[in-house]
Amino acid sequence: MTTKPEVTGFGTEQVRRARYAVAAVFAVHGAVTGSFATRVPWIQDHASVSAGQLGLALAFPAIGASLTMPLAGRVSHRFGARTALRGLLALWTLALILPALAPNLVTLCAALFVYGATAGMSDVAMNALGVEVENRLDKSIMSGLHGMWSVGALLGSAAGTVAAHLGTDARLHHTIAALVLTALALAACRNVLDLRSEPDEEPPPRFTLPPRSALVIGAVGFCAVFAEGASMDWSAVYLRDIMGSSAGLAAASTTAFALMMAIARIAGDRVVDRFGAVRTVRVSGLLATVGGLLVVLAPGPAAALCGFGLLGLGVAVVVPLAFAAAGRSGDNPSRAIAGVATITYTSGLIAPSAVGSLAEATSLLASFGLVTVLAFGLVLGAGVLRASDRKVAAGGVPAPAPTGSPTGG
Repeated sequence: MTTKPEVTGFGTEQVRRARYAVAAVFAVHGAVTGSFATRVPWIQDHASVSAGQLGLALAFPAIGASLTMPLAGRVSHRFGARTALRGLLALWTLALILPALAPNLVTLCAALFVYGATAGMSDVAMNALGVEVENRLDKSIMSGLHGMWSVGALLGSAAGTVAAHLGTDARLHHTIAALVLTALALAACRNVLDLRSEPDEEPPPRFTLPPRSALVIGAVGFCAVFAEGASMDWSAVYLRDIMGSSAGLAAASTTAFALMMAIARIAGDRVVDRFGAVRTVRVSGLLATVGGLLVVLAPGPAAALCGFGLLGLGVAVVVPLAFAAAGRSGDNPSRAIAGVATITYTSGLIAPSAVGSLAEATSLLASFGLVTVLAFGLVLGAGVLRASDRKVAAGGVPAPAPTGSPTGG
């Protein structure tokens, strides 16, 4: 019987603990998002903004994230991966308090910019550490980590739904949630890998264009996130307006999509380990394409509901694998991950409005025709994720992504 050798700088048990720690970090990150989403109506009323003004304000998280994500690598270089994640994640959990305090549109936009900036930087830091752990375990974990994010989002939204049902002031709700989640985040960060840059290593630039590899990988992530954003925001409207379904069945389409995504992400690592990232994404793309066609050609609400479920199943593992591939491409994984994250955040920003604009110009049916085409793009572009399958021959131990040197602990 042979045992896997210890990876330089970290013992096997320490890496396993780091895996659970990063999973907890992902869950905390998701819980913040879920907590915020459920109280948007309260925040809108408190800030006295119209639907159009709220739409403008809700663009600011993505703007803040896109502008600040490249800074995450520099923060990690300066303070070390563990300290950087601890600080960025605490800023993100505490930023949950800000939107509920905003009394008008200007302050709401500013609060959501900070909210998005801290979300994006902590997102890059935790995904980079997730890739590091995956490298050292020599098996896929990124899909499961993103599944934990979905679980956290579901838990956060469930707590937020209860708070809203009880009529709790969102300022009180989000303050309590932020303090609890900050405590959980700091506790989880104690066991993540503590990676530090070499003393003579040049710090990454503050702002830089993502490497070409990240652009190619990000294009695949763009297709998946576009389909995800369109389905999450428009599936209920589609069933109501195109299929003529009841309000309850229309709402169930969003639940079906989100549930299939969560299940697929949690189970995805075993599939990736067995079949590899490229084949997994090709099959996922086919499932998403079939789902899109079923939505567009559905004779009734039940078929469309199944189509949205297949779309959720098909796009679920793509973004985790895109982050994993970015973390193994080029000389600067943090920069590549930031590039992929920026592209996917941008896709999530434009998808709902693009679907709405196309629907207004043509029809919602045509909008989901575009979603189906982009889903098929996953089949065509799956090969760029081949870096997720790369192994190192020496001893079967994966090469750590060169983001710094381990300091132990």
